[in-house]
Amino acid sequence: MLVNTETIKTRRKTKKKGPALSHEGKWGLLMVTPYLLHFIIFILFTLLASLYFSFSSYDMLNPPEWVGLENYNKLIQDPVFWQSLKNTIYFTVLFVPTQTILALILAVALNQSLKGLKLFRIAHFIPVISSWTVVLYVADAIFNPRFGLANDLLVKIGLQPQQWLNDEQQVIPVLVAVAVWKGVGYMMVIYLAGLQNVPEDLYESAEIEGAGVLKKFRHVTIPLISGTTFLVLVLSTITTFQAFEQVYVMTGNGGDIASAGGPDNASMVLMLYLFQQGFSFLKMGYASAIAWVLFLILFVITMIQVKLQKKWVHYEK
Repeated sequence: MLVNTETIKTRRKTKKKGPALSHEGKWGLLMVTPYLLHFIIFILFTLLASLYFSFSSYDMLNPPEWVGLENYNKLIQDPVFWQSLKNTIYFTVLFVPTQTILALILAVALNQSLKGLKLFRIAHFIPVISSWTVVLYVADAIFNPRFGLANDLLVKIGLQPQQWLNDEQQVIPVLVAVAVWKGVGYMMVIYLAGLQNVPEDLYESAEIEGAGVLKKFRHVTIPLISGTTFLVLVLSTITTFQAFEQVYVMTGNGGDIASAGGPDNASMVLMLYLFQQGFSFLKMGYASAIAWVLFLILFVITMIQVKLQKKWVHYEK
């Protein structure tokens, strides 16, 4: 049997060549190029730079000097860092369940086919789209110890006025209350989307079997929105560990970043401490070490949440 050598050479050349990029593929690559450049320059490069700075002594005025693990050793011995970590965890423990439960209650209440509910949805979403500065000025009008609405109400019912943000025991609960007020509308919208994906026939089947409102909520609604709850928990946890602006504006004395986090570091959180070290005291290497520790903490918490979700998140088959 004769073999055509030209045909064999042509086939080999064809195999060596990869699949040609289609016309649509070229346009797709062109469209994502700006994002890829943004990711490489502003995200990947800055991540690698901050990792290098975390092992360096760098004040932004002089070139960074490699110091190895010195910044991390200082972190271990820094009482303010441990205090800020403790405050951040306390903030998270108060904030995440409170916001999750309130968002779910609001979503269930507003997921009814009644006239006028759209206005209530918009009203609850207004704080979300408002800037932190505006929200915190409103909060100051409520919790100001001298002329705030909260103390006026306490006096009217015969109770003693409180110092609120000037009290070490009360400052974080007040900050949590303000943060929940601002963020609950966003989580409510996420829950609304989850609730509207629950099939109505499941509720009808439960009613036929004699289930009341609470049983339907417990055995139908809660399992079918467990994936949404998982998303809300992850987003809320990340939000609390990145809390900065509300603490800075509400505890900073006239916008002074160095005085924020009081009284006596009772409201000092990790992001605020990071910002102070990096931009107030120009210890950018130390601040970068704090940032990477914060990243590792968030990564571990998220992985734990992802691991645990397999036990309680319901997946439709």
